Amino acid sequence: MLAAIAYLGLAIRQNIWCWLFAGVSTAIYVGLFIEAKLYMESALNAFYLVMAVYGWSVWRSGRSDEHARPVVIWPWRVHVRAIAGVVAVSAVNGYLLSTYSDAALPYVDSMIAWFAIWATFLLARKVLENWWYWLAIDVASAFVYWSRDLQLTSLLFVVYVIMIPMGLISWTKSMRELASAGDANT
Repeated sequence: MLAAIAYLGLAIRQNIWCWLFAGVSTAIYVGLFIEAKLYMESALNAFYLVMAVYGWSVWRSGRSDEHARPVVIWPWRVHVRAIAGVVAVSAVNGYLLSTYSDAALPYVDSMIAWFAIWATFLLARKVLENWWYWLAIDVASAFVYWSRDLQLTSLLFVVYVIMIPMGLISWTKSMRELASAGDANT
């Protein structure tokens, strides 16, 4: 739990070490979610391990002259298409889980997992809107984990929900400062 909080705190500060803590915390959750029969959440955490390496790589390669990769905003059309795609994939995935497994909450589990995959990609690319996705994902996750008797994990996600506005504010400030510096240099 401490590694997970360290991950988010470092991500808010745009510190590359967040990816190390992401890897540590997700390794623990793979087994925990299998035990709770939240198979998509377990698969999601295995994906997070891969994304921790990807995030580290992207943030490292995005540096120039010791300046961090900049925060960006993506067009709303990209998000509309992504949301439609995630809902469609989640529906199919939920159906498959409900038909062929003993998964708990297969549709909700699928929706959370696929949206989290998208949000993790956005975080790795330093897309500001990732924070809005995480807000919805983490609220839903807190309820799911509580319903599966994972109270400490549920509490972790409540802490995430409280921390998310700090990430949104910090990243917005960073983006605006970079834009102001660019305007001053023109």
